[in-house]
Amino acid sequence: MDLHKLTPAKGSRKVRRRIGRGEGSGAGKTSGRGGKGQTARSGGKIRPGFEGGQMPLYRRLPKIGFRSRVDVKGTNVYHEVKLGSLEIFGDGEEVTCQTLKSKKLVKGLNFGAGVKILSSPGLTKKLSIKVQAISASAKAAVEKLGGTVEIVKKEVTKSVVK
Repeated sequence: MDLHKLTPAKGSRKVRRRIGRGEGSGAGKTSGRGGKGQTARSGGKIRPGFEGGQMPLYRRLPKIGFRSRVDVKGTNVYHEVKLGSLEIFGDGEEVTCQTLKSKKLVKGLNFGAGVKILSSPGLTKKLSIKVQAISASAKAAVEKLGGTVEIVKKEVTKSVVK
């Protein structure tokens, strides 16, 4: 075998189609772009949904009303926090929505969404919990360890709290 006799495998190298090189080449004159007009021009594109000047479908259909998040999800919306993840708090510490947010256990308290504590194994500390909702088994687990649970009312605000 010699280096000058090496060739690529058959079919692995495709010859580029040269457009605009005379009518006899089959890709001359309009160079595969069809007739005249916007699409024949350089940079000529038609946006999705354009119907050639005809009144587009999205404008022909009637407008449909507005549905707020409260209508869709309701006001009974909670950020769920597992009881085991509260282990990052110190013994005897108070757990509220704001402290959960500062420890990044809750992302955002938007549109009056509250916090609900759900039961999970792993809590070993006595905590004072003040949240909007808690499951019965989670409440029993906290009180078994000597902690306290207080249900506080949700603050209903329409603004986004960051």
